[in-house]
Amino acid sequence: MKIRYFKYILAVSGILALGSCKKFFDINKDPDALSSDYKLYPQLISNSAVRIGFEGGSELFRWPALFMQQLSGEASQPNQTYEYYRYNLTPTDVNNAWNNAYNNSLSDLELVIKQATADGSPNYAGIAKILKAYEFSLIIDAWGDVPYTEAFQLSANTSPAYDDDASIYPKLIQLLTEAVADVNNLTNVQTPGVNAIYYANANFATARPFWVKLANTLRLRLLLHYSKKDPAFLTAQMNALIGSGATFFASNADNFACPFYNSANQRNNISAFEVSRPNYLFADARMLALMNTKVDPRRAFYFTDFPVGSGTYVGVSAAAPPVAPNNNYSRDHVFLRGTVTTPAVGTNSAVYSGAASQRILTYTEYCFIRAEATLMYGVSAAPLAAAQDWFAAGITASMTEAGVSGANTTTYLAANGTLTGTNAQKLQQIMEEKYIALFGVPMESWSDYRRTGYPSISVPTNKVSQVTGVPRSLLYPQAEVDLNPNLPG
Repeated sequence: MKIRYFKYILAVSGILALGSCKKFFDINKDPDALSSDYKLYPQLISNSAVRIGFEGGSELFRWPALFMQQLSGEASQPNQTYEYYRYNLTPTDVNNAWNNAYNNSLSDLELVIKQATADGSPNYAGIAKILKAYEFSLIIDAWGDVPYTEAFQLSANTSPAYDDDASIYPKLIQLLTEAVADVNNLTNVQTPGVNAIYYANANFATARPFWVKLANTLRLRLLLHYSKKDPAFLTAQMNALIGSGATFFASNADNFACPFYNSANQRNNISAFEVSRPNYLFADARMLALMNTKVDPRRAFYFTDFPVGSGTYVGVSAAAPPVAPNNNYSRDHVFLRGTVTTPAVGTNSAVYSGAASQRILTYTEYCFIRAEATLMYGVSAAPLAAAQDWFAAGITASMTEAGVSGANTTTYLAANGTLTGTNAQKLQQIMEEKYIALFGVPMESWSDYRRTGYPSISVPTNKVSQVTGVPRSLLYPQAEVDLNPNLPG
């Protein structure tokens, strides 16, 4: 995907260079430089979108999945995931994740917004604002206070101040409101096509409704994240948005997910990591305890069975002593890695296509957001009747995503699909089902845990002594420690 657009940039460069040959004696002009009025934003939106897709399966997927015991590094000693699993994550470790967000995705998106707005292409600016709001919410959830107001000033300000994370969230919600207006604007010099990557369509009129749904659904996620800071704000904002007739995700077809392909350099990062670093990641016993107790049919899609063909799923316990690399545990399977192209002979010998889409925000999550918001904050359940309906819809959507049959879904719902008990007990049911359903979505289960305390997590017995419980945020990157005097601590 990226190569095609890169070639396009090179082609344009060549045309401009040929034109400059007419002025043979203009030796002060670089013949290979793009003209000053050349607009990069159609290429930059592709670059940013692809980066966000790859990011979704990288560190900000792995670290939270290890913290939240969806995956385990306990059996990988002495590999890096063993250290991360016991919370031994250093400022140097997080440099890349921070730099990829600020120096690549967000800086490109900022330029798209500026160029597209100036060029009279609000549809491009709207998409960039949606992606910017998502990317900032991700790094806020990972680090807390981050540079926002003074970010992206380049040499004019190389030490930007850090904004209070609670002050940034309302700005992101407002940014999404602006994005919807931009996406709906019908007057554009240029409109996005397949280069938008997500909801790619040569005719933007077809893609437009999906981007609007994404912006509105992302607003609901951010409002839920903000719930502990200002629950009254959440209730008022959600009810107003729902009552306004705004559109939201309505099925799995609306999912915000980056496509990947069975081709070199186009396979998803989750599968690529498993190939390049075998014996680094295993299923965790905490995740499988919830699934095994309920005989969850998603296990056959999420994880390999052990032994192969047994239908038994085995995870590594956080309470177990660390062991050397071995094959005695379940691994990631087709849901995160794509179809099996070469079946397993031994426990870890299957080859996967890597063509599974990287899920970022899904209809499944939307249903669980609505269930929690209705149950705990009095938000309208419309168009459904109650939190119970959204809860069942979320489970059903998750089963469909995974590939579970309708009959098995019905059986599971009959046993596990009804909210019971006090509101606190119902909330626990919602969050535990959401935890299972959002397997593979970056960051969100960790964010949910820090808000609600569900599901319960037992810290590894060999955790590093400096950490008293499940980490609440990442350390700031070493580059910021060394170079930015405004670092908050």
